[in-house]
Amino acid sequence: MGPVFCAVYVALLSVYASAFADPHTRRTKDSLVEQLNEDNWDRMLTGEWMVEFYAPWCPACKSLEPVWEDLALSKKELNINVGKIDVTNSPGLSGRFMVTALPTIYHVNNGIFRQYKSPRDKSSLTEFVSKKTWTKVVPISSWKSPTSIHMSILSQFFKLSQVLRNIHNQLLEEVGLPVWGSYLIFAIATVILGTMLGLFIVCLIDFIFPQKPAQQQGKKKQSGATDGATQEKSSDEDEIAENIGDDLIDEEESEAEEPEVKESEAKESEAKEVEASEKDKDTKADTSSPNVRKRKPRKAD
Repeated sequence: MGPVFCAVYVALLSVYASAFADPHTRRTKDSLVEQLNEDNWDRMLTGEWMVEFYAPWCPACKSLEPVWEDLALSKKELNINVGKIDVTNSPGLSGRFMVTALPTIYHVNNGIFRQYKSPRDKSSLTEFVSKKTWTKVVPISSWKSPTSIHMSILSQFFKLSQVLRNIHNQLLEEVGLPVWGSYLIFAIATVILGTMLGLFIVCLIDFIFPQKPAQQQGKKKQSGATDGATQEKSSDEDEIAENIGDDLIDEEESEAEEPEVKESEAKESEAKEVEASEKDKDTKADTSSPNVRKRKPRKAD
């Protein structure tokens, strides 16, 4: 029983040791490649780093994994840090670094970012660092830098998209809503939030940039001038209407007085004719009477 017991005891110890030693070796190996995420990604801003963006479902990323592990084994000789970022767990970083293809490799030296586009074998990666080939690569411009403010805002939108995607999946799987129902909820929420955001922005602008008193007085003067102009126009129109009415009344009165004037003129003309005829008769009577002296003709000298 003694040898059998010893053999069983040794076997159990070996199994126990292998069970604990294997994860330890895996942790040691994995610890050589530092896992970066949303919380600790700013560690790459100090020192020299080679960082890989990958996804667990990406075949090219899986083929690059052993090469990346070998590079991590040489990080002490190269005096660099080797890290990797899972874009499925850190969507904000994929937006911050504008990752459009997988795997994507960045070289970072004290906050200056360069994208690695050379072959992905160990010798090329090692030469890129050891011979400082990265100095020949143009750094990412400041407006696309992951540390810029607008890229930080963009990363928040990527985070929001991931949150909305998780909510959509929960509505479909846990609640059991159809796809169109989930889209309808998102559409209504978008309209409501957009309206509230627009009102908030308008109120904020009015609060920050209030209207000046001079502008308000100018507007009042302009409104008063426009009111006075409209009043003058209305008074002119009323006056024109009154003048037109008076002209019409005068025309009607003149038309009514015309027959009377004609009758009076006719009577006056008849009276004048009678007087003229009487005067003619008187002159004829005077010339025909014998008492009238005839004028003698003047003698010539």
